[in-house]
Order: sequence, then structure tokens, then C-alpha cells
Amino acid sequence: MAEAAYADEFESMLEESFGQVTSIEGSVVKGIVVEVENDHALIDVGLKSEGRVALKEFAAPGQKAELKPGDEVEVYVERLEDRNGEAMLSRDKARREEAWAALERAFNDNERVTGVIFSRVKGGFTVDLSGAVAFLPGSQVDIRPVRDIGPLMGTPQPFQILKMDRRRGNIVVSRRAVLEESRAEARSELVASLKEGMVLQGVVKNITDYGAFVDLGGVDGLLHVTDIAWRRINHPTEALQIGQTVKVQVIRFNPETQRISLGMKQLEADPWEGVELRYPVGTKFTGRVTNITDYGAFVELQPGIEGLVHVSEMSWTKKNVHPGKIVSTSQEVEVMILDVDPNKRRISLGLKQCLGNPWEDFVEKYPAGTELEGEVKNITEFGLFIGLPGEIDGMVHLSDIDWDTPGEESIQTYKKGDMVRAKVLDVDVEKERISLGIKQLTTDPFEAGSAGVRKGAVVTCTVTQITDGGIEVSVGEGMTGFIRKAELSRDRSEQRPERFAVDEKVDAKVTNIDNKTRKLTLSIKAREVEEEKKAMQEFGSSDSGASLGDILGAALKQREEAAKGDE
Repeated sequence: MAEAAYADEFESMLEESFGQVTSIEGSVVKGIVVEVENDHALIDVGLKSEGRVALKEFAAPGQKAELKPGDEVEVYVERLEDRNGEAMLSRDKARREEAWAALERAFNDNERVTGVIFSRVKGGFTVDLSGAVAFLPGSQVDIRPVRDIGPLMGTPQPFQILKMDRRRGNIVVSRRAVLEESRAEARSELVASLKEGMVLQGVVKNITDYGAFVDLGGVDGLLHVTDIAWRRINHPTEALQIGQTVKVQVIRFNPETQRISLGMKQLEADPWEGVELRYPVGTKFTGRVTNITDYGAFVELQPGIEGLVHVSEMSWTKKNVHPGKIVSTSQEVEVMILDVDPNKRRISLGLKQCLGNPWEDFVEKYPAGTELEGEVKNITEFGLFIGLPGEIDGMVHLSDIDWDTPGEESIQTYKKGDMVRAKVLDVDVEKERISLGIKQLTTDPFEAGSAGVRKGAVVTCTVTQITDGGIEVSVGEGMTGFIRKAELSRDRSEQRPERFAVDEKVDAKVTNIDNKTRKLTLSIKAREVEEEKKAMQEFGSSDSGASLGDILGAALKQREEAAKGDE
């Protein structure tokens, strides 16, 4: 009976011992490194046989394991014996088990964990969380899209666990959640301390046509294109790129709307300070064309200093031409300073002033009175435009085409392209006008004919036309005149134009010479009155007993005899 009791006790002890041994299978236990050989370590975990673990499981990726006999390590017991009779141990699984326990605590407590991004997979990246492998979706890497994740690889950094399933071995983490939380904290601190004039460092977050948004660390500010640099910038991409770190100054800050206006150029010296001393009016400088508009071209004299060459100051001769046909962008040009207004930050420049004034050159070479030849460039209702040396035009007014023919008629004999000779009458350099004359090439027939005619003289006229108001006559060579109806006779009954005939010759007295209209005003009546006075003086007056008929009869008889003597 004692033997049976002993057998039962031994069986119970054996079962207890076997239970203890089998209970460590699938768990993490402590072991002692017995030996390190080649690429494995032999570890004793208190079983009847040791187990082998690859050395690389004791080292971080890319590093060498620092392990020696006698070191105590924790390993995971997969199986008590393999086919070689050794215990199947794993350091990786032990680390993973340790990590999972810590990660579950962090997940439940909503705490951050530290991990290392070590490889790229479809849709994101893998992260080592102290032995446990987690998935980091691409959208959770950063607040902004990251073009190059290289600098983040292999660097320990905080993550937030979004989801974990131990049974499936799935863990999803987010770096973005950590950044957003830190960003919110930083934003509150920054907004509370933000003041105009502060100089901050930020990262270009986005670029638009009108400027760039700069991340100041939790809060964005707008850097307008006009505040990037003192020089002209047509588009922000000329000076900035997304992801670039920049130093900016807070220009304006509205605490209510939390709108922040930033500037970069404000951190540099203002080039407009003392500009009027550096660019005196009348001096010439070389600059670069930066922009061309319908009304002129902007020329950069130095970085940040631009002046406008108005279209009217671009060329002496090309008046209605777009500035783009005279200069081109980036072209180096010589300009003259015409005006400087430092308050309005404006400089007026002249391009044509650096070239010879063709009107000044013309008047020097072709003073008034010079005869020259040119091509009819244009015909207008008020005259002819003639092309002249120096790519300028002169105008022959209607009144200066012909001495006798009205301008409206004489201009009909010309057409564009005709070569004509003309005389320079006047040059107005300031108004850029040259007056020419064609008729002045010949002597004025009226002037020549009127040389021997004076006011008060009696002349013989030839009737050329009968009108209701009087008669038109020609006098000598090239002169015309008019005798009004009331001046046709001393006797009112004879003041009838129809009693005269074309080509009839009449004597009349010149009462006016109008050089402007080139016409004589004549009077038969005045001639008759004058003749009566002379007769009265020569043959007596009616008071002395002679009748008016006797006096006039004697005067007429004398005149007829004189006329016969002339014949």
C-alpha cells in the first residue's frame, strides 16, 4: 500500500512539473546567454535543452548585436522542442509581445508612442514600434503632402495609434495627428504673442497668382506678391517655392479675424530712400525692361527701383505704335530721368531723349526757305503730309498748295506716293510741326500784279461774271475784284448788274486791297464822284452861273479828246 501511495505522489509531481513546463510555451521568459557562435546565440531558459536565436534579432535594423555569454535576455518560447530536440525561441516575438502590451496601454490611455519608419509599402509606410510593426498611411505622414520622406526614415519620432487588432496583428498609426495637436498648441501660443513688426520664420505652404501662404507654425499668413521683394515680381514662383523656409515680418495682424499679412522686402533696406539724389533729373542711365503695357514700358534701374517710360516718351516719330514694337522684355536700354517723385515712388523716364531730336536736326539742316523733295504720305481734309529726312513728316496746308485754285480743288490733283517739291515755311520744334508750301515755289501773281496798284487808283477792269449782288472783274494779270451793286453807278437807276456784259471793260476806283483774300474791292460810283469833283474844280461851279450839265459836258468832251489823242 505504501508503494501505491508513492506511485500516486510521483505521478502527481510529474504532472505538475510537466504542466509548469508546458505553461511557458507561447509566453515570454527570461534566459541566460550560454554561448555566442557565428550568427546565433545559445540561450538557457530552464528547460532540458537550450534554444538558438539569430543574433540579428538582438540588434536594431542595420546595426550589430552587442551580446555575450552570461547576459540575461527575454525571449519568446514558441515550442519546447523542435526536431533537433532544441527549444524554439524568438527574441523578435518576445519584443513584439512586450511592445504589444505597452502599445495597448498607450492606445487605451490615448498616449503617443515612439516609432521608426523603416520601409515603404503600398499606400504608405511601415513603422517599428519597439518590435511591433505598424502601418502608417501616406495621408497620415504629415499635415502637408511630403515629396521626400527620406529625412524621416530611420529617425525615432512620436506617433498616435489610430487602430489596433492584436488578434490580426494590425496596428495603424498617424504622425499627422501628433503634428496637428502640436500645431494647435503652437498656434494658440503664437496668436497670443503675435504683434505687428515681429520677425518670424516660416515655411511656404501654398503659392497663388497674388502671393504665397506661409506656415508660421500652426497659423498661416499671406505674403503678397508686392511684399516679396522691392524689385518687380510678376509671379511668386519667380522668388519662392513650396516647402521653402523664409524669414518674414508681420506687417498687419487682425486679432478678430486672425488674418496675418507678411512681408519679406521689409527686412531689407528700402531702395527708394534718397532716390532723388541717386537719379537726378536730366541724367542718363542704363536699365532693363521688366514689363510692357499699352501705355508704356517699365525699366528697372536697380533692384527695387523701376521707372516708367510713357508711350509718348518712347519715340520721336512713332506716335501710335504699341510699346512692344519699340522695346522688348529684358532688353537693356538707355533712358533719361525726366521726373522723380519719392513720395509716390514714381520715376518718369524718357527713351527718345537719349536719341537725337529729328526736328532739331531738321531745322539745322533745312531752315525756313529751303526747297526739298518728298513723298506724299497721307492726304487729309486739311492738307498733304510729305515724308521728310529723319523719318518725320511735314504738312502742306490746303491754302499753301496753289495761288489761284481753291485748296479743296487743288488737293484733288495729288495722290499718295507722289513725289513733290515744297518749300520749308516754318519749323516748330516744341510742337514737332513742320509747315511746307508748294505754291511758295512760284511768285505770287496777285502780289506781282498788285505791285503797281494802290488804293484809290482808277484801273480798267474786264467783267468776268454777272451776279445779283454785283459784278466780278479781272484786273491786270492774276488779280480779281468785285464791284458791289451799290457801287456800279452814281445814279441809282443805273445800279443794275445786268446792264453789264461779260468781257466788257469798265473803269473803276480801287477802294480796298485784301492781301489775305487776294481780292480787290472796286467802285465805279467812287470813280464818277471823283471825276465830278475834278470837273467842278477845273471848269467852275454851278454857283458861278454854269449849269451842272455844262460842266460835265465840258469834262466829258475833254476826256473824249484825250482818249482820241491816246489812240
